[in-house]
Amino acid sequence: MNLESPKVNVEKSADYLFTSLTDVKNFEKLMPESIAKFEVLDENAFIFGLKGMPEIKLKMKDKVAPNKVVLGAASDKLPFTLTANINSLTPNTSEVQLLFEGEFNPMMAMMVKGPITKFIETLAGNMNKL
Repeated sequence: MNLESPKVNVEKSADYLFTSLTDVKNFEKLMPESIAKFEVLDENAFIFGLKGMPEIKLKMKDKVAPNKVVLGAASDKLPFTLTANINSLTPNTSEVQLLFEGEFNPMMAMMVKGPITKFIETLAGNMNKL
């Protein structure tokens, strides 16, 4: 299952966004208002929980400065990645798009597609808060 957020223009440089997104504690600023839990485990991992959803542990999988940050599920039960693609538009403006890739059975995919789509759209929409 592949989902994409809309591309969002952010009044920040690509380097700034890359640095912000590689610091996992900054993801708390991007979370939706329905967040029930956010806990940094170490410099490369955090757990978050949204109301009515199971907690998810994410860890840093890959970084390609200043254009790409990849987070992945720390559990093999629901394997997925969340990739932030950052494109510099001007020295102080960037475009960010989030890509979600997961391997789910068709039933699970049907259940999670809506909530995950809304979630990554919220994360992208909150990029200006960094």
